[in-house]
Amino acid sequence: MMSEPKRLHPAAMIFNIIQAIKQSVLGLLPLVIIALTNGVLLIVMVISAVVLLAGVILVSVLSWLRFTYQLEDDQLRIERGILIRKKRTISKHRIQSIDLSQNVIHRIFGLTKVQIETAGNDPATDAALSAVSMAEGQRLHDELKYKKQVPEELEADLEGQEEEQPALVQPDPIEETELPRRKITLKTLLIAGSTSASFGILLGIFGVVFSQAEALIPDEFYSDASRWVLSLGAQLMIVLGIVVVIFLWLLSILQTVIKNWDFTITRYEKELFITRGLLEKKQSTIPLKKIQAIGIKESIVHQPLGFVSVYVEIASGEVNQNEEMHTLIFPLMRKKDLTSFLAEILPEYSYETEQLVSLPKKALPYYLVRSAIIPLLATIGVGIFFLSYIWIPLIILIIALLYGFASYHTAGYVIDDRQITVQSRILGKDTAIIKQHRVQALARKQNPLHRKQALVNMDMAILNKMSGRHFIIRELRVEDGNKIADWYSYQKESSS
Repeated sequence: MMSEPKRLHPAAMIFNIIQAIKQSVLGLLPLVIIALTNGVLLIVMVISAVVLLAGVILVSVLSWLRFTYQLEDDQLRIERGILIRKKRTISKHRIQSIDLSQNVIHRIFGLTKVQIETAGNDPATDAALSAVSMAEGQRLHDELKYKKQVPEELEADLEGQEEEQPALVQPDPIEETELPRRKITLKTLLIAGSTSASFGILLGIFGVVFSQAEALIPDEFYSDASRWVLSLGAQLMIVLGIVVVIFLWLLSILQTVIKNWDFTITRYEKELFITRGLLEKKQSTIPLKKIQAIGIKESIVHQPLGFVSVYVEIASGEVNQNEEMHTLIFPLMRKKDLTSFLAEILPEYSYETEQLVSLPKKALPYYLVRSAIIPLLATIGVGIFFLSYIWIPLIILIIALLYGFASYHTAGYVIDDRQITVQSRILGKDTAIIKQHRVQALARKQNPLHRKQALVNMDMAILNKMSGRHFIIRELRVEDGNKIADWYSYQKESSS
């Protein structure tokens, strides 16, 4: 089957204009602030901005006119470029997932964005259609992902159903009530937002912006604002600081709620289907065959509260997208619910840490030295030259020793015929569940001191979005290292 070349919805021009403006605003912001204090420069800036906007609009219109896509029997063809024409052909057999998303403008016009991810890890081989109708997005999803052929007589009906398609397309024609599904509650979402790391990020951004305020704000305004703040007195300044912190904390909660609103994960036969978002509704599909490992993350805040987040390590995918190196499949849940969650959504994996093989006591000094060596050297240096301030590095040294002990106490593994579970700690506690056939390489490492004490480091590698991730268990007993090596060797012998 071959279709005629099609253009994107005209709203795609709006997205191009907005994207160009977003890229220009940050670079021009310092010039705009400077121009506010100079009338002539301000007029020049306004004229330049009008000319630039006209150019952006012209380029966006021409880009839209010169962008076409076409479905053929087993491939999607995309042609684009105003002066230099670029042609891209994507085979259906290489497509791993097709994600649909809607931001506010999409929802106003009843449109969706189609993001196509291929089997490679090169973003240049992927494609995105920034604005198509919901009916067209559904048709592309079905034909490309599930190799379904849509009869020509139904294409006109699909266009007529555009106004009746407010929701994102579901990936499989299966009764919804029969499918395993988990949905986050509003209460859990609020807890996730109030304990997320985004609060610290927002606080850091605010601190950087505040420290550069003098350079960005005109001198007269900055001086008036400084005098007003100083006139408040110490108590009011403390209250003002608390108000700012509370505002940023509430903003981080709001950000999490908007991003993960109505987060729902559904298990289909060959993939996981995730929908989320309030202002920007997103759907994503995760093929089960691409999952390399399951991860359970317990941050230093969530662990004492008994909460975990669940993610998956996925092979290939876009490296430059604005996401983590792994894909979140549930933002937050009670740890006691984790076993039932995996049994329902990912029954191929099981969470078992009761039989965790911990490290020997002779491994503890290694963990303490690795975490405390730099603070120890700093303490010695401060003690020699600035003895009165030695309490500062001493506090850091104690924290580092506590962290080293926590890392030692957390590390371990559980192994069975199907999978290996590895526990480790960076700041939070991280548990990875890896299927036997997903381990790409296994390395044993020993230094002379390890050999003398019968210890060994085991390094397991899997594929992920960054082409590879390593899970290292340090200072294991040699017999435990041999057990893992035999488990891996048995895998290779069985598959050969």
